[in-house]
Amino acid sequence: MMPQVKKIPMRQCLGCKELKPKRELIRVVRNSEGEVSIDLVGKKPGKGAYICRDVECFRKARKSKAFERSLSCSIPATVFDSMEEELNADGQ
Repeated sequence: MMPQVKKIPMRQCLGCKELKPKRELIRVVRNSEGEVSIDLVGKKPGKGAYICRDVECFRKARKSKAFERSLSCSIPATVFDSMEEELNADGQ
């Protein structure tokens, strides 16, 4: 009997458009109330979009409005700023 190979879920980064293993990416989630936040554990309910742990990818996705398209909602600049701060803190 062959050993079972665990399939690694892949997701596309909104910034660089590269397919990467889900575990390497950060999930940005929009919940049923329409609030957008970073989901570091990947367990929050809601519609998710994925981004590399690289601030440059985040900025590229923000500039191209990829988050808004992916999560189908408008996102205030204050939310983006706090998400970027969180990313910077996570990358330290």
